[in-house]
Formats: sequence, C-alpha cells, structure tokens
Amino acid sequence: MNEAEVLNSKLNDAVYYKDKEAVLELLEQGADVNSKVEHGWTPLQTVVRNNDEELVWLLLARGASVHARKDNGGTAFTEAGIAGNVEILKLLLELGSDINEQDNNGFTAFMEAAWYGEDEALRFLYSRGAKVNLRREASEERAKLHKGGATALMDACRQCHFSAVKILVQEMGADVNIRDNRDRNALIHALKRDSDKRSDESPVPIVHFLLEHGVDVKSKDESGKTALILAVEMESLELVTALLEKDEIDIDDADEEGNTALMVAVKEDNCGIAKLLCEKGARTDHGNLMEVARNNRSRSMENLLREHKVRLVPETPRAWEPNSKRWRAQLKKLDQMYRPMISKLKTFPYIQQKIQDGIYLGLHGGTEVAVQIVCSTEGEKEKEFLEKCSHSEHLLKLFQSEKKKGCMYLCFPLWEKNLQEHLQDPEGQKDYKADLKIIFQALRELHSLGFAHQDLQPGNVVIDLGGKIYLADFGSKRRSIEGQEELVKSDFQALGRLVLHVLTDGRKPLQEVGIEDLAPNSPDYTEARDLVQSLFSPDERGLEGLSKHPYFWSNQRFNFLKSIWNKIKYDQNRKSIFQDPNVTKKAFPYPQWTKMIDKDILHVMKNPRNAKHTKTYKYTNDVTDLLRLMRNMDEHKDEGITKKIGDYAEYFLKVFPDLTTYVYNSLRQNPTCSHLADLQDPSL
Repeated sequence: MNEAEVLNSKLNDAVYYKDKEAVLELLEQGADVNSKVEHGWTPLQTVVRNNDEELVWLLLARGASVHARKDNGGTAFTEAGIAGNVEILKLLLELGSDINEQDNNGFTAFMEAAWYGEDEALRFLYSRGAKVNLRREASEERAKLHKGGATALMDACRQCHFSAVKILVQEMGADVNIRDNRDRNALIHALKRDSDKRSDESPVPIVHFLLEHGVDVKSKDESGKTALILAVEMESLELVTALLEKDEIDIDDADEEGNTALMVAVKEDNCGIAKLLCEKGARTDHGNLMEVARNNRSRSMENLLREHKVRLVPETPRAWEPNSKRWRAQLKKLDQMYRPMISKLKTFPYIQQKIQDGIYLGLHGGTEVAVQIVCSTEGEKEKEFLEKCSHSEHLLKLFQSEKKKGCMYLCFPLWEKNLQEHLQDPEGQKDYKADLKIIFQALRELHSLGFAHQDLQPGNVVIDLGGKIYLADFGSKRRSIEGQEELVKSDFQALGRLVLHVLTDGRKPLQEVGIEDLAPNSPDYTEARDLVQSLFSPDERGLEGLSKHPYFWSNQRFNFLKSIWNKIKYDQNRKSIFQDPNVTKKAFPYPQWTKMIDKDILHVMKNPRNAKHTKTYKYTNDVTDLLRLMRNMDEHKDEGITKKIGDYAEYFLKVFPDLTTYVYNSLRQNPTCSHLADLQDPSL
C-alpha cells in the first residue's frame, strides 16, 4: 500500500475502536475522511454503526459524506436505522439524507429499525414521513427469482419483535395482508423457521395478534406450505388450535410435495397435534401415515392412527399432455400432485402455479383453466357480470365456477400470456395493428353492456394458445356508465396510454409513457400520433369511428388519397373543402409540394404519354392538385417514372407522410364531406 492507503486504513481502524485522538491525528496527517475499506465501509458509516455520536459530529465537521454508499448500497442513514439512534437519524436527515432511501436490496432505515426491533427509531422515522407499507424494490434479476417485496411489518414478524409489530399495526396502520414477491404475508413471515431468528422470543403472541387483526390465513410460503402446516412444523399446539378456529382454513391443504398438516404431524411424531387434526376431520386416507409412524417406532402414533381408521387410497398418475406450451411443466406437476378437490376443480394457489397477480393454474374436470380466487360475495357479483359477457366476441368469458369456505373460484379458459409478456417477447410480432383493433372492439363490447373498464392495462389483456386476444377485468374496477359520461372519456384516455405503451414496446411503465416517446421515424408515426391525440381528446366518432382511423388502414392509404380526387373532381367548390378556417384546424403541411416532388414526375404528369388528351396541365401547390396528380399517376403509369421511384404508393407516403391524416381530418371535420372520410375503411 502507498502512504495514502496506509493512512486511510489506519483511520478506519481508529474509528472502529473509537479512538478519537488517533482519528484527529490521522485526519491532520491527510487521511481521507471518505475513504473506503473492505465492502465499501466509510469512517462515518462505521461510527454510526458503533453508535458513537461524538465521532459522528467530528467526521461530519471534517467533510464526511452522508450520501456515500457501501458495496451493498447501504448509507450512514440505513446504518443509523440498524443502530436505532434517534439523534443520529435526526442529524443525518438535517444534512440531506432521504427518509426512504434504499440499499441495493431495497432496505430503508425504517425497515432496518423494524428488523432489529428499534421501536423508538421506528416511531421517529414514521413521524418524519417514512413509508410504512413500502415494499422492498428488487432488481429485475432478483424480481425474476421472486426476491424482494417485503415490508417493515414482515421484517418485525420474521425477527419476532412483538412490540415493533404492535407499533407498526396499531400506531402506524401497517397492512397485515400485503404480500412479498413470493406471495407471503406477515403471518407466513412470523411462522417461518429461520436459523437467524431470535431464539429468545416466540412468534406465538405475534401470530395471535395478526389473527386478531384480520390477517389472511390462506397465504402460503414459497413451497406451498400453509400457515397451518408451518404451525405444525413449529410443533405449537396453541397456534394449530388458533388457526383451526378460522373457518377459512382448509385442514387438508398440502404443500408442493403433497404433505398435509396431518402428514407433517405424523412425521414429527407429535401425537398431540395429530390427535387434534384427526378430531377436526383431517383426511386420513392420503399418504402412508401408518408406515411413517412405524418407521419412527412410535407406538402411540400408530395407536392414534388406528383409532381414526387410517387407510391408504393410492392415486394412479394418468398419462396426460397439456395443450398449453408455456404452462406445460406446471400443469403436469399439478395433475400429478395431491390436492384437495373443490368439486371438479384442482388448483394450487401458490407462487409456482401463479399466472399473474391473483390468478393461478387449474384443472377443471381435466380442462386447463386460469383460476381467480375471490370472496364469495364479490364472486357472485363477478359471476353475474361474466354471464353478461357470454355472447361477446372479445371479452374474457367464464368457463366454470366453484365455491368453498367463503371463496369463489372463477375459472377461465387458460391463456398463454398477457399483453405485457407479449411486448417483452423478443420473437413476438411487432405489427400491433390487429391486436390494438381487437382491444378497441373489446372495449366497445364492454361499453355496450353498460360498463366502463377503468383499469385498461397490459395485465388485463390476455392472449390464448391460438393467438386470440381477450379483454379481462381482473381487478373488478369497472363501473356503470349510466349517467357517467366522464367514465367513458377516462376509458378513452386510458386506451390512448395503452396504445402508446404497445407502440413503444412497453419500454416505459404504462402511467409514464407519453406521445413524445413515439419515435418520429417509426412506421405510421403520423397516424399513430393522431390516433392517440384523438383518444386523449375524444369526439363524436367514438370507438367505432376510431376503429376506422387511418392508423389501421396500412396499405389502403394511397387508395384512399387517390380515390378522394375521383369523388371531388366535379365539385366546383372542391378547394374550399381544405380551406375553410372554421373547419380545417391545421394548415396544409406541404404548401410547396411541387418543389418537394421528383421534378421528372411533375414534368411527365403535365402531359402524361398514356393519357387520351394532349392538353398540358399545370399543377399548383394546392392539396387538391396533389391528390389529382397521385390519382393520374396511378391511372396513367409511366414506365420511366416507375423505374425511377418504384412503387407509387410507397413513394408518395414516404415523401408526404402527413398527407393522409391531413386529408382524413379535413374531410371528417367538414359537415358536407365527412362521409368521404370513411370510404376506405379496410374492413369493408
């Protein structure tokens, strides 16, 4: 090490051992107050960790940075959350620390205080604006592994800090039912067996507290273990009893390996819990319980199982191949594993069987389905609405439904991906016109049923195995449009954002994308921009009219432009169609078009060689003359011009890209000519 590195190393040692005199001496000798040692620790972060307020003041006075980050992204402020020192937290905030700043794993000072049970630090940070229900942000790579998403409440539960849990819920309104990226809520975190969990504190009071405050007992961990199974693994008869008192608990639910709570109790040789489960009606004909008891040499368990007439009914796996390509492996696993049936439905609502938020794979009578689980009251309303969609072509339809323990299981025909996944598919098609047109038609169908969607986003647009698109409403946010025209307008505007999101390949979040994100050199830029603007400021056309917008015409645009001349050429007032300032909102974009066009085209078209007449015609810069020239060129093709410019339609649309929308809007806005704007609807 050189001299500077030696000084910096000594400085970090001195602050670690709280040697104030050595710190002052080394700083005088030129040691860098912001130098870093192993893992990126700075002197300030070290003294904050050591809870040394005097040295914190000293280093800050000598220029220590509050914004410096360790290799893991942690700052002095997040370290202060771990230490729980309110005075240091207050000082760092005054010097510019962000109350909700996160390290690379998404931890904030508030989360650290919850993890380490620092109650007063929690209260202070909350008073200064810390976000109570903030979920840990994960990098894209970590999110793909379902990491991140935990909250401060989950941290306090996981580390068994009961007082912190009470503060978070009772004083700060922490949500007990938020789930992390592995679909686990606070209850699951409290019940998880971790090697680093504090051994001197019990999760039992926390679980009781969460149950009293309405925690969802149906949540599962990443292996599909229910709260009941985790309580059995913990060998807590008290918690098993408390959980079984909840009507929502399915006593026979199993994890991904097919283990039920009773099977776990038998494996753990816990007769007290096994007896309770049997008395509460746990299924005894799944898994070779008696063999497990014999292998454990547990006579008392064997006797208990005999009392409850334990028997084995082996399941014979069937030879079956799913239709779905994407979900094949998960469906085969679901088909072969043990699951308590819900009438004809077999499903496993845990992360490995998850399609998207709130939707899981299922098999209904052997048919592959997507299952949405809602409470029975909400489910009845959804079922009633979905029955209204049965005759719609592009609205997602209900396949079947089942009810059990206060829940409704809505089963839909299984899809392969949603629109967001379609946008992210590197091999997916990039011409989205047909997809968007179907979404327009689906929204029309919904409006015709008397509802506004109010949640138009890529997760609510699904694509089946055959590529057919359907609009869904998984968030159930739709509202009646009777007497609520502003809801229809908001749907139009949301559709405009969705169009932009699609046309920009989903690169930006839906709520952040804007017209400025459209690439000016992209195909159909002018038409796409005009369509989105029309959606943002809806007019009398409605969705039916906008479904005929020039954006959807593709190769029909040139035919539209040349046909307009045929329709207006005998109108003596044809020039006024495009000149009325009360009607035409925008000026003709090519006022010098005769100078923009290839000079040979203009020369030849003054007297076409194939024309029947020989009279020379001088073209002016008027838009009607440009339409006339386009029509004449196509009707009287010239071999030399064709060799020079190639396809006429491609040439004109490239030289005059704004012409189609200008002509379309000019005609549409003119009461005497508006019917001409629909002439080239490609669906006719």
